[in-house]
Amino acid sequence: MPDTQESIEVESITSPDWSGRVNRAKYMAMREALIPVLPNEAPGMTVAEAKAALLPDLSRDLFPGGEKAGWWLKAVQLDLEAKGVIARGSKGPVRLFKTGKSV
Repeated sequence: MPDTQESIEVESITSPDWSGRVNRAKYMAMREALIPVLPNEAPGMTVAEAKAALLPDLSRDLFPGGEKAGWWLKAVQLDLEAKGVIARGSKGPVRLFKTGKSV
């Protein structure tokens, strides 16, 4: 298992000039759970659908009982949107899909 104290820099699509550091192990676990469940094209799936789909495969060591999974999902979502790896559909509610760009 990766070092749980190491951090990684993330960005946010909603705040282009902002960046911050978060726990690398939790970020990577969420990213590795999120990307495979997202569809390859619009309109995509809602954030709630994505969370329900990824929870069974999410690390139980890092997210016991799904604890804080919603916060981490949002952090990874915003970072991957800023990097162009995932995108939102054009209509609400927010629906996510992969763009084809690699991480």
